[in-house]
This record gives sequence, C-alpha cells and structure tokens, in this order.
Amino acid sequence: MNKIEAIGTGGIRADDPDALAKLKDKLASLERNHAEMKAVNAYYHKNKTLDGCPGLTDEIRHSLEKYTHLGCIPTYRLSYNLAEIKRVKQRIAALERLAEKRPEGWSFDGGEVVSNTEVNRLQIFFDSKPDETIRSALKKRGFKWAPSMGAWQRLLNNNAIYAANEILMAKL
Repeated sequence: MNKIEAIGTGGIRADDPDALAKLKDKLASLERNHAEMKAVNAYYHKNKTLDGCPGLTDEIRHSLEKYTHLGCIPTYRLSYNLAEIKRVKQRIAALERLAEKRPEGWSFDGGEVVSNTEVNRLQIFFDSKPDETIRSALKKRGFKWAPSMGAWQRLLNNNAIYAANEILMAKL
C-alpha cells in the first residue's frame, strides 16, 4: 500500500465528529472476532482438528494449522484481543465523559475562552495583544496562535481547559 492509499486508514482521532460511532463499530468487530477465536479454540480442543469447524474457511484453517502445537489460536493472541477490547471500551468512556462535561467557555478580564466543538479546539480570544509573558505561557502550555481564527488555540480536552485556567488565573 502506498502513502496515498493509506490516507484515512490510520487510527480514529478524537477530533473526528464520528469518532464515537467508529469506536463502537470497532468494539463490536473486536468482540465478534474474539467470540469466533474462542469458538475455533473450543472446537479444536474438543476434536483435536480444525476439519469441519463451522464458519472456518480453508484459507483460515491452513493459516491456523501452524499453531496446532500451541492448541490452535495462541493464548497471546486471545490476550491481545482482550486488551484491545478493554482499551477501546476505555476510549469510548473517555470520549463520552468529555462530551458530557465539555464547557461552553467563559469570560475573563480582557477576553474570553471559547470551547469550539466544530473544530475541536479550545480558543482564547484576547481584546488586545497579550504581553510577552502571557504569550510565552500560552506557548509553553501547548497553545498556538491561529491567525485565521484570531485566537490562541489547542486541541479541546481536559488538559487544555486546565492549562487555560492556570494561565488566566496567573494573569489576574
């Protein structure tokens, strides 16, 4: 696969508007895959062969035969699958929590903070150009100047909200 074909095939980003739906689909797929792996293992342990295993194509059966000395599907593959299921569940829960408690924004003396969910950014708008110490603090805390928006911004998450509060409280 070349670089152009690989575009969009990477992980699921939190700023993707469909991230929650994609993660839930991925979780369903992982759980289905795990159930199939367990069924194949149970069939192998019962019959000591993969011949006649329901839902198992010849291609998959031949690829699994190299593991027969380990008892069909190796336990590390099952463990990895369970760990991946757990990780995806935690990620879904984190995205749901973030969606529930995402603040709308707040005002402060000299500007306002906006929680821009459309672009998934926490934006800080100042009434006038902030002094060098504030700009330096913003940069150190991961905020970037976005001339197209006229704001200092970073990815919208709990850390961004905490950083903005910390910087603005020090300013006051």
